Amino acid sequence: MNSRIAPGPAAFGLMVLLCAIWGLQQVAMKFATAEISPILQAGLRSGFGAVLVYVWARWRGIALFARDQSLRPGLLAGLLFGLEFVFIFVGVDHTTVSRMVVFLYTAPCFTVLGLHFFVPGERMGWRQAAGVLLAFAGLILAFVDKAAGGSLLGDAFGVLAALFWAATTVLIRATALAKVTATKVLLYQLVVSAALMFPLSWVVGERGIAVLSAPTLWAMAYQIVVVAFISYLAWFWLLTRYLAGRLLVFSFLTPLFGVWFGMLLMNDRPSVHFFAAAAMVVGGIVLVNLPARK
Repeated sequence: MNSRIAPGPAAFGLMVLLCAIWGLQQVAMKFATAEISPILQAGLRSGFGAVLVYVWARWRGIALFARDQSLRPGLLAGLLFGLEFVFIFVGVDHTTVSRMVVFLYTAPCFTVLGLHFFVPGERMGWRQAAGVLLAFAGLILAFVDKAAGGSLLGDAFGVLAALFWAATTVLIRATALAKVTATKVLLYQLVVSAALMFPLSWVVGERGIAVLSAPTLWAMAYQIVVVAFISYLAWFWLLTRYLAGRLLVFSFLTPLFGVWFGMLLMNDRPSVHFFAAAAMVVGGIVLVNLPARK
């Protein structure tokens, strides 16, 4: 029996807040790269986030080490999650915040495609197919627009990050990870991605950490405590209490917040064509995530 209920005004308000938090995180990433190398920054985010999640799980008595056949898919999910954030952190250093967040949030459309082919019972309907086509058309329009700043490399990394995000979601839905707690799944992703990114930062010869200023420390605290710990746990709590389809529709707000924060805080100046591309991506996200009529 499904005990999840339709979200009310309080849940809607929390979802809007979470979308704003996620839209702001690319600004924090780009700001901190002036003093902390991108991949190392991602590793610090995952490492400290994992510590907080582990302490919270122990305090709540959540089982983390039971034999549930989740180890192999959990390790793979962590690898995909780590690659996603490598491309986000490196990519945002080569493009604008506004462009990165729009390219990144094509992930729901890639997810629908992956679920269609790899998860039984997750076939696309006509509305989801139309949403995917609309979002991809917006993606192409954003790529060819040269007036909104950014670079081909940074934009391509945003799309690759979206692909790895979608692959992680499909893996979780299609394997034993779908039957374990969301806290354990999150911990797999944070621990494995940290273990990947620290040595990768050294291998590629990143400069490491410069003299840290107070604003950079605040940016890192925001990413670790607010995003990787509080917002993810709040999101998982919403999923255990409310109907997921009603919540996912709100994901279209995140790229809107991201573009707005990029303009407000990073002096991004998107062109009219880029706004049109972003609107197409947002429209595609809405169509993909609208709950099916019964």
